[in-house]
Amino acid sequence: MDVRCSITNKKGLKKTILNDISGTAKPGRLLAIMGPSGGGKTSLLNALAGQVPSTKGMELQGNVTVNGAPHCQSDHKQGYVQQEDLFYSQLTVRETLNMAAALRLPKDMPADKKEAAVVDLIQRLGLTQSADTPVGDAKKRGLSGGEKKRLSIGCELLGSPMLLFLDEPTTGLDSFQAEKVMQTLKNLAMDGKTVVCSIHQPRSSIFSMFDDLLLLSEGSTIYSGPAKGAISHFESLGHPIPANYNPAEFIADLISIDSSSSTAEKESRERVEKLRAAFKNVAVSDESAPSSVSLPATPDSAAPEDETPCSWPQQANLLFKRSWRQISRDKATNVARAMSNVSSAIIFGGIFWRMGRSQTSIQDRMGLMQVGAINAAMSSLIKTLNVFPKERVLVQRERAKGSYATAPYFAAKLAAESPIGALFPLLFAAIVYPATGLHPKMSRFAKFCGILTLESFTATSLGLAVGSFAPSTDAALAIGPGIMVLFIVFGGYYVNAGNVPRALRWIPSVSLIKHAFEGLCDNEFPGLDFEPVSADGAGDILKGEQVLQRLGFSDSSVAKTARAQARVLAFNYWLTYCILKAKKPAFQRMEPAPGRTI
Repeated sequence: MDVRCSITNKKGLKKTILNDISGTAKPGRLLAIMGPSGGGKTSLLNALAGQVPSTKGMELQGNVTVNGAPHCQSDHKQGYVQQEDLFYSQLTVRETLNMAAALRLPKDMPADKKEAAVVDLIQRLGLTQSADTPVGDAKKRGLSGGEKKRLSIGCELLGSPMLLFLDEPTTGLDSFQAEKVMQTLKNLAMDGKTVVCSIHQPRSSIFSMFDDLLLLSEGSTIYSGPAKGAISHFESLGHPIPANYNPAEFIADLISIDSSSSTAEKESRERVEKLRAAFKNVAVSDESAPSSVSLPATPDSAAPEDETPCSWPQQANLLFKRSWRQISRDKATNVARAMSNVSSAIIFGGIFWRMGRSQTSIQDRMGLMQVGAINAAMSSLIKTLNVFPKERVLVQRERAKGSYATAPYFAAKLAAESPIGALFPLLFAAIVYPATGLHPKMSRFAKFCGILTLESFTATSLGLAVGSFAPSTDAALAIGPGIMVLFIVFGGYYVNAGNVPRALRWIPSVSLIKHAFEGLCDNEFPGLDFEPVSADGAGDILKGEQVLQRLGFSDSSVAKTARAQARVLAFNYWLTYCILKAKKPAFQRMEPAPGRTI
């Protein structure tokens, strides 16, 4: 009795997650792991699939074998379908599968055979009618929940696995879609694959599809064997199923702990403990019980685990096409960003309409430079923080399967997003520059556009850096604007660079707002003559160069600020790449343990 998992917290308290779990999964059969919430279903499934996240204080022991060989030494191919379905929302079913095929199938396999494999898989999964439908998301209607789950299964099947693990594949689906997904898994098992899934409380028609059943409660085995024998097993222990009752619901109620009251909890724990002890006695007395996972040999068409099907340039090319399709087809986001920049430009153009050369226009010009820099930065930052943390999770999953490396993914993403990302600051500049009456030279306008575009890219790079380490989108949206507020304060408009305390002078040097504001002022003020306050020619500031001197920018230039902005941009890109490369999912190693194997 052998697979065990426990974790010790910081206070030294040890919690048992899995307690001596044994059993067998066979080819051509569908094995369901059932039990109440917190019973250990997902933990066991992850342990068998080698997908237990590496956690400090965790102990994982067991002897898992495949075809009689230790799991870690077997060359079998396996697939793992997680509970949450993640895809690029703008790609169709066919494009998603074609991408998976190109990245995972052997590189010596002809393109027409890869395409034929995708077409065959679409038919087998019942996705023919939706083959050219975008996956969709909250902004764009696409596939149903059941279709997304079958697409997830399809992406795993392209790796030619003979062993398929699925974590609660029916969660979030209605009864009809859940049954269609399970029928797909049943068909895969009938084709000779070994299918193991965790499932919470299926309907009776789904329960009848199970070939084998493993019941867990609080990390212990309550029953393991043929699904059809579970009811008779419990009846022999004095727990007959009521007439016209869903077997899955009956079993779930029977092996769950009722915490509604102390009395109910005590009674339910005693019942579950008796069931556990009864099955343990049956398992010990059954000397013929199989003790290993038995699987057919890996098909010849499967690529070795350590071989990357695509070269670096091929990966970059494929990933560029995917990123380009995703961003260019996302009309809702692009239209929203365009409207946001247009509306901001109109508002700022109205506020600062046709600024003259009076003394008061000096402050107006500085204010316009500041709000223009903030607008370009915040627009790009928020968009990136909303999107990238979710994309990062999908990328981590694909990298864990060895589909591609970090460098080609990151290079392809930047190359695909840059052209469209540049359009929005240019749109803002094209409206606000003539409306506000800034320096009337085409060269100055071109520099104005370049400064805002470079700043927009730098803000995007900041969003990528924050999104690469933030645990969630909400966390990223809390961290990113906080950093930006600090950059705004030290952006050169509210605090003069010469008055910044020595210990804080590093902040303006990394502030993308400061570099943009300084560059915009360097572009606007030189060569401007301002009207004096009185008729005799007296005035506070008569030359644009005096404005720069007062701001502390007298030794600055557009080229100098652009180089400083580029250094911040390059650092953020480098930081993002390092974090993405370092955060490749790490899984807990299963230590060998004496006893029976699962």
